[in-house]
Amino acid sequence: MSARLLRKVLEEQEKQHILADPEPVLNEDDFDSSYLHASSRNPFDLLDDDQVDELEDADGTLTKDDEQEPSLVKSSVEVLQSFNHKSSRKNKKKKKKRSKEDQTSTAEKAKEPLDLTLETLSICRNPSFNQSGFMKAKTQNAKIGENAVKQCTLPLLMVDPKFLRAENELRRIFGSKVVNSFENSNNGGSLRQMRGGRRGSVNHRKTILVSPSAHWPRWDGSLSMEFLETKDGQHFFKYVHLSSYIQAQKAFEAAKATHDLNGIASILIYHPYHIESLLTIAEVLKFSGEHQSSADAIAKCLYALECAWNPLFNPLQGNCQLKYSLETNRPLFSVLFVHMQNMDRRGCHRSALEVCKLLLSLDSDDPMGAMFCIDYFALRAQEYAWLEKFSEAYQSGNSLWLFPNFSYSLAICRFYLEYEVSSKNTLLETEKATSTDLMKQALLLHPLVLKKLVAKAPLKDPAWTKILKHSFFGSAHAGSPSLDHLINIYVERNYIIWRFPDLQKLLRDAARLVIETLDSNGSDAKDWACVRKEAFPSEKNE
Repeated sequence: MSARLLRKVLEEQEKQHILADPEPVLNEDDFDSSYLHASSRNPFDLLDDDQVDELEDADGTLTKDDEQEPSLVKSSVEVLQSFNHKSSRKNKKKKKKRSKEDQTSTAEKAKEPLDLTLETLSICRNPSFNQSGFMKAKTQNAKIGENAVKQCTLPLLMVDPKFLRAENELRRIFGSKVVNSFENSNNGGSLRQMRGGRRGSVNHRKTILVSPSAHWPRWDGSLSMEFLETKDGQHFFKYVHLSSYIQAQKAFEAAKATHDLNGIASILIYHPYHIESLLTIAEVLKFSGEHQSSADAIAKCLYALECAWNPLFNPLQGNCQLKYSLETNRPLFSVLFVHMQNMDRRGCHRSALEVCKLLLSLDSDDPMGAMFCIDYFALRAQEYAWLEKFSEAYQSGNSLWLFPNFSYSLAICRFYLEYEVSSKNTLLETEKATSTDLMKQALLLHPLVLKKLVAKAPLKDPAWTKILKHSFFGSAHAGSPSLDHLINIYVERNYIIWRFPDLQKLLRDAARLVIETLDSNGSDAKDWACVRKEAFPSEKNE
């Protein structure tokens, strides 16, 4: 039966009862029993189709279940009045019951948060478990501390990608308009394409080391990189040659054995991204004076090597290693070193510094000698504070200040930092030595550098001839082939820095103070000679 039909039947029965007994009198007991019986029934159950079917028969009349419920036949007024009266008493009883239930439930729930919080804090009532958990946490903290000590140099070797490209540095130096006009003039037809290059523009991958040119061929995918292991927070990788690259390598070895440059150039027609062939052609173009074409070949090498990177390989963070001992990894070191030299030739010293940091971070053994040129690029890029932090934090077998390049470069850093502090009227750290003291220390440790700098720069002040006549500087010698080679590298690369008059004055004043010190106490020269011999003991050129 539908709800509407049921409502009509109830209304008819109410009318009949009103006519039969207009003023019914109900006792309290009758009301309670009838009301409780009625209230025990949920009115919303009438809307259920299953129960409705039970309440009506095929003729639409009420069943026996409805006749047994007299409460539903009462007048609506009486039911509402009794319901309001009884509901007030019922609500009071319910509130009392609810208050008791709430007290018991809150007491039970109060225990649950404590158990949950104890579980989240991994604290158990068993004291032995607590002690074992504490020991585990202690050992984990100890391991984390060891890794932090080992990785303390990582932030110093992190590469900033915005300073990695030479084009960005040229725009900062000369402005975007000048660089764009120069690039447009070269792209207009004066830019020579490499032999074997395919014509037509190609949509290249976006890379961080170089910006690929539009006339470069598409990356052929002949190289890949695989992950080896993770050790002490360092991730180790290696390059893998695919079959096409192996065939090109065999052809390159055959052409190299016969000194056939045309054969090497023909390899680039079918394998335009063969690294060894591009390196050879770049070297030939460099010695023939075509520096731009040589740099373009090196940029192609970098583009190919970067396209082969593993998705997990992120060298900018300083925690990825490519060991030089693996033969397939060696081309990347050679290409990066030549690329760094090309940026130095263009005057992009900050970009060269970032590439030098990348070289040093890829292999802690420093196979390319990046340690002996990183100070030069830091000075030319005016990164004086960074160089001081690097010399203090970098973990090396010897202290960095013992090397000739760092001993003199740190004195120059301190000189320029003192100048910046004096110009800004701020206080400088008094714990560190002054630039004059550092320069005196460098001259006492490596006196041969002064003699070679005066000849290479050249320094034509008459005061230098008087200084070099002193026996300590005039008869200075390295005492070790390794040290002599390092001094030659420093003088050949850094001599241009000593053409600044301020630095010449610093060097001249420090040399005079050294002469005065040695004249008063000659044993200092022997002490510094012992330090030099202990730092570079080998008789072979390491």
